[in-house]
Amino acid sequence: MGHPRAHEEEQHLPQENRQRVVATASRMFREKGTAVSIADLMKAAGLTHGGFYKQFDSKEDLVDEAIAHAFVEQAAHSAMASGEHPGEHEAARRTLIADYLSVWHRDHPAEGCPVSGFAGDLGREPEQAARAQHVYIKGVRNRAAQLATGDDDGMAQLCTMVGALVLARATRGNPLSEELLQAARTALTENGAGQSEPQQRTD
Repeated sequence: MGHPRAHEEEQHLPQENRQRVVATASRMFREKGTAVSIADLMKAAGLTHGGFYKQFDSKEDLVDEAIAHAFVEQAAHSAMASGEHPGEHEAARRTLIADYLSVWHRDHPAEGCPVSGFAGDLGREPEQAARAQHVYIKGVRNRAAQLATGDDDGMAQLCTMVGALVLARATRGNPLSEELLQAARTALTENGAGQSEPQQRTD
């Protein structure tokens, strides 16, 4: 039986609870994948299992909202980061690359980029991918645009970053993981100008 306080919160704060569930799902799905159970998700959000069905028609609806939330969150942080280099696109690009290909980002997928965070699940779940395609594709294009330089639309750079990050996460605990991050940073910043290892968050 759920805690009375949790039931009371669900009755009086439906919109706040919905936002809490979406934000929690956005983090958990990026960290553990969309196979996370509703029970575990609601527990992490501090709400009762039954409360989920008062807020969402299905888990698929929640995944859609979680993906959209992640990209909105990323855009907000990217906007703040771009303010660090007003009028200096190249400096901002290098900062983005260094942050993205950092050990911090590798080790904190729950707070990381949704392009890499949701790619695996959407690749395995075509129905979900079709539902989320508009939001995800827009997010991919926006991220690539932040890397664009001259005639380069940023797509190849983004592919390098996402691929390196996925491989680094898969090999975490082995020296190869850091080697992969370093190799991608070097390749994307011409002779390794962006090699410094930042400690700030990526998005």
